[in-house]
Amino acid sequence: MSQSRDCSSGSCSGGETGKNAKSAVEEALERIKRKIVVLSGKGGVGKSTVAVNLAVSLSSLAGYRVGLLDIDIHGPSVPKMLGLEGTIMQPSDRGKLMPAEFGGLKVMSIGFLLPGEAEAVIWRGPAKAGAIKQFIGEVEWGDLDYLIVDCPPGTGDEPLTVIQTLEKIDGAVIVTTPQDVALTDVRKSISFCGQLNLPVLGVIENMSGLVCPHCGETVNVFKSGGGQSMAQEMRVPFLGRVPMDPRIVAAGDDGTPYSYHQSHTEAGKSFCDIVSAIVEKTATGDERREIRR
Repeated sequence: MSQSRDCSSGSCSGGETGKNAKSAVEEALERIKRKIVVLSGKGGVGKSTVAVNLAVSLSSLAGYRVGLLDIDIHGPSVPKMLGLEGTIMQPSDRGKLMPAEFGGLKVMSIGFLLPGEAEAVIWRGPAKAGAIKQFIGEVEWGDLDYLIVDCPPGTGDEPLTVIQTLEKIDGAVIVTTPQDVALTDVRKSISFCGQLNLPVLGVIENMSGLVCPHCGETVNVFKSGGGQSMAQEMRVPFLGRVPMDPRIVAAGDDGTPYSYHQSHTEAGKSFCDIVSAIVEKTATGDERREIRR
């Protein structure tokens, strides 16, 4: 896969096809120890924010070898959140693409292959499925302790393709906000995981209260506790709450990951606790590392 190839048909010209393409995917997956998908049945709940901060925390604050794969074909936001807009993909010695890097974090997104931020991707399911497989098999991920996959909202082509392609996935992280209008759709993501026999590592309740920077009082803008109640109802783990913080928005716009620069804040501590819980669930005893704060 390269920028000069046409991926819109679902198979890049000049890329590997058939048995060879499958072997490329298998080769890549053999070098990735753990795979986690970040899902939500609802858009606008901060799913990409969670995926980015999860990946950065595992990489920069815990020292794991981490890759972040953005499969939101129609609305890639990971390049912006990591300050990597305008990155030009370079080929490796083997003819694959070298992922972009943020510190030691390896990153791949369709956003790196578009001519401009306003460029629309108008693809049907087969084209998206082909591109996602190429993002795995034709990118030089190397040896990774974790691959974090940021999925678009819903239970459609992209999440289904990546789950079927990655095969043995360690689990899904489900992101929601506390209000009922979000929870109704997010329940479907949990059911989706159940139908695919995909373990749910836990639910994160994002935007759970706003702490006033002046008086310290907490205002429940989107209610509070809805995510935890839903997790109990659906019999899946609850990973924790992340309160609203204007600095999270600024960090995403500025390309300076919040969990790395603001780990001392209430929301930053929440991210650290959540990442620690995920490590506890996925890493073996001698591989578990403390998240620096």
